Amino acid sequence: MAEDKVTSEYGLLRFTDVDMQERLSKPTYKKLKHVIDTGDDLDLDIANEVAHAMKEWALEHGATHYTHWFQPLTGITSEKHDSFINPRKDGTVLMALSGKELIQGEPDASSFPSGGLRATFEARGYTVWDPTSPVFIKDEVLCIPTAFISYTGEALDKKTPLLRSEVALEKQVKRVLKLFGQTPKRVHTTVGPEQEYFLITEEDYKTRPDLILTGRTLFGCEPAKGQELEEHYFGAIRPAVSSFMKELDDELWKLGIPAKTKHNEVAPCQHELANIYERGPVAIDDNLVTMEKMKLIASRHNLACLQNEKPFDYVNGSGKHNNWSLVADGKDLLEPGDDPEDNLQFLVFLACLVAAVDNHADLLRASVASVGNDHRLGANEAPPAIISVYLGDALHPIVEALIKKEEPESPTREMMDLGVPALPNFLRDDTDRNRTSPFAFTGNKFEFRMCGSQQNLSDPNVVLNTAVAEQCDRFVHYMAGVKKEDFVYIAMRFVRHTFRDHQRILFEGNGYSKEWEKEAERRGLPNLKTTPDALPCIIKKENIDFFKKYDVLSEKEVRARYSAKAEQYAKLLNIEVNTMVYMTHHLYLPAIIRFSSDLSKSVEAKRAIGIDAPTEKNMVQDATDKIAQITDTVNELEKVNSEAKANDNIQDEDYAYRDNVIPAMKKLRSLIDSMEKVCGHEYWPVPSYNKMLFYV
Repeated sequence: MAEDKVTSEYGLLRFTDVDMQERLSKPTYKKLKHVIDTGDDLDLDIANEVAHAMKEWALEHGATHYTHWFQPLTGITSEKHDSFINPRKDGTVLMALSGKELIQGEPDASSFPSGGLRATFEARGYTVWDPTSPVFIKDEVLCIPTAFISYTGEALDKKTPLLRSEVALEKQVKRVLKLFGQTPKRVHTTVGPEQEYFLITEEDYKTRPDLILTGRTLFGCEPAKGQELEEHYFGAIRPAVSSFMKELDDELWKLGIPAKTKHNEVAPCQHELANIYERGPVAIDDNLVTMEKMKLIASRHNLACLQNEKPFDYVNGSGKHNNWSLVADGKDLLEPGDDPEDNLQFLVFLACLVAAVDNHADLLRASVASVGNDHRLGANEAPPAIISVYLGDALHPIVEALIKKEEPESPTREMMDLGVPALPNFLRDDTDRNRTSPFAFTGNKFEFRMCGSQQNLSDPNVVLNTAVAEQCDRFVHYMAGVKKEDFVYIAMRFVRHTFRDHQRILFEGNGYSKEWEKEAERRGLPNLKTTPDALPCIIKKENIDFFKKYDVLSEKEVRARYSAKAEQYAKLLNIEVNTMVYMTHHLYLPAIIRFSSDLSKSVEAKRAIGIDAPTEKNMVQDATDKIAQITDTVNELEKVNSEAKANDNIQDEDYAYRDNVIPAMKKLRSLIDSMEKVCGHEYWPVPSYNKMLFYV
């Protein structure tokens, strides 16, 4: 039975709590669980027993190597594989993994982005085991999730600041809960990523240098049909895609990754996979494994998985919604309860979240800034670049009443009668969804919808966790010295004043509208439309101080992250320019020249028998003119690209790419796309959108 197969294989390739209990002595198991639950240090004696148990478990599942699996500033994962073998003098080998090897590794740190933290000749770096994230087996390799730091101790990865932000948030939330008479053992975030992606045939993918080198199509005219009929969303899944999705589910479930929902998305060839919520850092680890598995499994089905935010113009791009909440000993702190206006604790955390988003909207925007996401944010497919908070029909009236010092009323949930006796009545949700909102409350969590499909979710969660920690800290200071009998009154005053002071960030309307852009400007909300607009805010003094205060990032680490992201922006655009130039010279110009040459021969042949052929003449002239324009434009593109790269200052380089290079890229694309519309199919050197998006 399918149920037996799923339940028996679920978590088969993850070293679970059950495996730990079976393979570790009781004292060691208790100590390891204490480390996982509290974050305390693990001593070497315990590590040796744990390492041996992991190795034995891995060997039983066919693994021959282990790796410290980490997340450098590239945004993807990295791994160096070492075998378990230890040669003996008699020529045999012993399969072993020591506690020291489990706890610490030493990859080369010089070839990863460091934002200036490390010079190229300074190669030493360390990976350090994160025991709070489960070990797993991938492709017959035991993967040990780790942090990645430099020889001098700075974080060179995305996981270390994420874990630090979780520590900071837990500390401050516990202080808040203590004021409410609660002393939970653990507080942590939960995250539920919704991963969007495209699937096209591998045959088409291999013929497009732009997809191979940049992840998106740099050329391509508008297809005859896009997504305007809206029939693809939740539509019947193609057999080839269904087969891919089934294998993906099976692989993820074996890894203990709780893949839950799969469906077609709005654009042709676009799909989504959503997981059940997990503890924040674990959910992010699992999402990164999921993205890797998607690409690998797609190739087994003769498909290519595209995770760029905007692989095709004219149809929706792909995001990754970050569903975020807070949990204390299993209780969701963002669950409003039956009467949210009477639920003081919930209102305190809600007020802290609203203030956190308003105070650090610039950092949240910068956390999702990238070349790919710039093409997507603000279009009618994703939230605008303006960050706002949507509370919904249930909470917004309560917050408005609190601000006005009026008596709030909870809306009554309406029973929906569909007028068909055979269909059961059901309760309508407290609030509708607002897909145009970047930061929306959805019942018992907030959904941050600006994240790009290919990004590591650590970046936005570091900002969000730290920002909420800051506001919890503010609440505790606000309540300092308050007498017990005055607690409710003073806490409600904090809530009311916080909502009043940050009311500008609350917006319930259409985030796509031009009116909202004007209104947001009037409210003083930042509108950071591009990556070069957003990134400099990272190194504002107040933002550096913010991260330093809560021990999440040092000033050097903050500046390094700015430099790494700014350099990546310029480097990616340079690659796109080089790809456009290559495709123009080696594919498009030869095709257009051959097309115009054949047309010329046709004109000459008709003239020889007395036929004038004015239409063909005009087409030849137009193609000839376009060849000249394309040649001039590609030369201009190379020129402005060289000028952009010549900037010594990375911020100036980014501005040059935004202001000079991208317009030149758009101009070249427009010229070549105009010729795709008239050239015969047999001439065009790459598959069109019509073919790629609508394969059978």
